[in-house]
Amino acid sequence: MTEAQETFVELDKKKAEYKLFLEQYRQAVNTVKEEIGLGGHFQDYEGIVYQVHDCEGKFVPFDKLEIKRTKRSGERAGTLSKVKAEDMGYVLGFTLEN
Repeated sequence: MTEAQETFVELDKKKAEYKLFLEQYRQAVNTVKEEIGLGGHFQDYEGIVYQVHDCEGKFVPFDKLEIKRTKRSGERAGTLSKVKAEDMGYVLGFTLEN
């Protein structure tokens, strides 16, 4: 087998696992949307802010919903801007305690 074929075979073996993960992720997105509504937002224990949005310009497969978030440590950018999170009343740069 070629290197590309070997890569494909290894990925194909994981395909069912990833499909299950993606279905669970989509369900979690929908559940959060049902809880807080489109445009709703929340902050996690690490200080990351999330907001429910309609998807903008994604291609196949098309997800109708997404949850945007501010960047995590070490990332260049998140999908939700720091300015927008602060405008929603969140304080960034700290972690919440349990």
